[in-house]
Amino acid sequence: MKLYQYPSRDLWPEIGTRPLQDDRKLIPAVAEILTAVQKNGDAALRDFSQKFDGAALTTLAVSPAEIEAAAKQLPLPLKAAMKQAKKNIETFHRSQKESAKKIVPMSGITCWRESRPIEKVGLYIPGGSAPLFSTVLMLGLPARLAGCKEVVLCTPCNKEQEVHPAILYAASLCGIRKIFKTGGAQAIAAMAYGTESIPAVFKIFGPGNQYVTTAKQLVQNRVAIDMPAGPSEVLVIADGTADPRFVAADLLAQAEHGPDSQVICITTRAGLVKKIEAAVTAQLKTLPRSAIAAKALEHSRIVVVKNLKEAVALSNFYAPEHLILACKTTSSLLKEITAAGSVFVGNHSPESAGDYASGTNHTLPTNGYAAAYSGVSLDSFYKKISFQQLTARGLKNIAATVTTMAEAEGLQAHSNAVKVRIGNQ
Repeated sequence: MKLYQYPSRDLWPEIGTRPLQDDRKLIPAVAEILTAVQKNGDAALRDFSQKFDGAALTTLAVSPAEIEAAAKQLPLPLKAAMKQAKKNIETFHRSQKESAKKIVPMSGITCWRESRPIEKVGLYIPGGSAPLFSTVLMLGLPARLAGCKEVVLCTPCNKEQEVHPAILYAASLCGIRKIFKTGGAQAIAAMAYGTESIPAVFKIFGPGNQYVTTAKQLVQNRVAIDMPAGPSEVLVIADGTADPRFVAADLLAQAEHGPDSQVICITTRAGLVKKIEAAVTAQLKTLPRSAIAAKALEHSRIVVVKNLKEAVALSNFYAPEHLILACKTTSSLLKEITAAGSVFVGNHSPESAGDYASGTNHTLPTNGYAAAYSGVSLDSFYKKISFQQLTARGLKNIAATVTTMAEAEGLQAHSNAVKVRIGNQ
């Protein structure tokens, strides 16, 4: 990890630089995949499964028998853990439901807003070296709570045409039955354009590699996506109350996601630096994915600053996906946080809890997008529709305002739509 001691603000852009991703090189290849799926449908998906995954698919859809068999393959402790996570995720997301609130801005005019579920949504679930069955719960449960009528799930299979059983079991817990064995950019294309087997959807959710991310960006003229995305990241703010072992564990938990993940530690105590580095070195040796984590650490940083106020300011500048406050926190400190995907408060709040089971959603903006985007929530699966109702008296009260503004913009028909109703035309 590169060390910065009391850096000036001029160095913040350097500290906040993400691992370089040149998506321009991927665009032609991904565009070719999108076009092939758009033109050839299921046949293209089968070809890409053979090419990229070595799977000679006889059918794209996962059968009910496969879903039932998956539940029998998982150990009972894992199923119990998934059920507990499901309960917490449902509890947190159900609390986000809002009832319509009618507002009367002036006499005779009533305005309100109501939520309507997005009817068709697509979920992409990676299934490579780390099959993200937890993401099924994070996306499938709010989709169900919102009332989405059709939920399509795409995930790659292995050479034996099998989907990881934990992914299938998680899908069953969410009530998802339309599951398809296709991954990568081709899966995004299938959900965006539709094929003989896979229905087109209105919005696509889920993480993925650079090909998946690029595909999501390219289909945005056709379908909505959850948010822009990049490699996973965490920023830890540590003061004298922090435990170096905890900090190291949090940094490594994020680093093991992938070689392009980024971890940053900002501390107000210079004496913690060597202790954190020593703990990272010791814990890294014990990890099965140590090679991946070590690669991520090559472009990670540890920064010493004067105080917590400066630490939070630097964090806001970076806008991390995950922010861990391994420091003395107050309500005023929390209010100063303006850009973060999800915040973990205190030494006993590891990012892993949010990744799996505390209840909050782990599908979050990365690559600095937390400055403007929110993570996935129940609202992500809704459309917000505004309503207004005017009485005859209400229209008369506002008529002069509307006609004056419309005519000033040169839109006489807009003005006439009011005048004809109040008898002035």
